[in-house]
Amino acid sequence: MRFSAKKYIISLITFAMSLIAISASADTLNAIKEKGEVTIGVANEVPYGYTTADGKPAGEAPSIAVHVLHELGVKKVNVVVTEFGSLIPGLRAGRFDVIAAGMYVTPKRCKQVLFSNPTYSIGEGFLVKNGNPAKLHGYADVKKKSVKLGVMSGAVEYGYAKDFGIDMSKIVTLPDYPSGVAALKAGRIDALAGTSLTMATLAHKDSHVELAQPFDALVINGKSVKGYGAFGFRPGDKSLRDAFNKELSTFIGSKEHLALVKPYGFGTYTLPGDVTTAKLCK
Repeated sequence: MRFSAKKYIISLITFAMSLIAISASADTLNAIKEKGEVTIGVANEVPYGYTTADGKPAGEAPSIAVHVLHELGVKKVNVVVTEFGSLIPGLRAGRFDVIAAGMYVTPKRCKQVLFSNPTYSIGEGFLVKNGNPAKLHGYADVKKKSVKLGVMSGAVEYGYAKDFGIDMSKIVTLPDYPSGVAALKAGRIDALAGTSLTMATLAHKDSHVELAQPFDALVINGKSVKGYGAFGFRPGDKSLRDAFNKELSTFIGSKEHLALVKPYGFGTYTLPGDVTTAKLCK
C-alpha cells in the first residue's frame, strides 16, 4: 500500500489530541479540589438521580456523590440534567465530571467509561402478607408450592416466571401494583412480584404487607437477573474514580449511608455486597 504523508500527519494530530484530552482529564481531581466545585450528570429518574423543584441534587446517587465530594473537599456540586442515553456522551464531552444517575455497570459501558464500585444492587423481590405465611423467598418456592404469584400486566416478571419454568396456572396478572396489593391482602395471591425497590416502596406504604426477606436471587439460564449501579467517570479520570472508591469503601453500608438513602427506598436489601466493578466489567 502506498504511504500517505497526509494520513500520517492526521494520525499524529489525532493521537496528540487524545493524549492532551487524557492528560487534562487526569487532572480533574486536582482541578475540582482547587476550584471547590464540580458538576454531576443525572437523568432525572426518581429515585436514582434527579433534581428538586429548586434545582438541587436528589436521589440515591447524587446524595452519595455530594457526601463523597464534600469529604474530598469539594463543597459546591452543580447538576446537569440530560437524557439517560446522553449521560456517557455528555461525560466524555466534558459537560459534567461524574455520572451520578445510578447507572448499571455493564461490560459494554465499561469500554466507554470508568466506574466506581457499585453502591447498590437491584434484583427481584416479593411482597407478601406480614409474617410471610406461605414462606415464599424466591421463584423456586413458587415453582414447587401450591401458591399464586401476582405480576403486573406488561411487566417483565411474567416472562421471568415463564422462563423459570413456573406453571402459568400459578400466575395471576393484575392491571397495576395497587391492584396487586389489594389482591394480596384479599388472599387471591400469595405474593406479588416486582423489583425489590418497588416492593419495598409498596411495603412502606401499607402496614399489612412486607418485603419477603431473605430473598433468593433470581437466576435464569445461568444469569443473575440483577443490576448494580455505580458512578461513571471519563477514561482518564482514574485518580478521581479511585478517590471515590476509597470513600465508598468505608461509607457504603454504614449507618450514615443507610440513613441517607432510606428516603429514596434503598436499604440493607439493596447493598451490593462484595461485588466489584472489576467483576461486573468482565
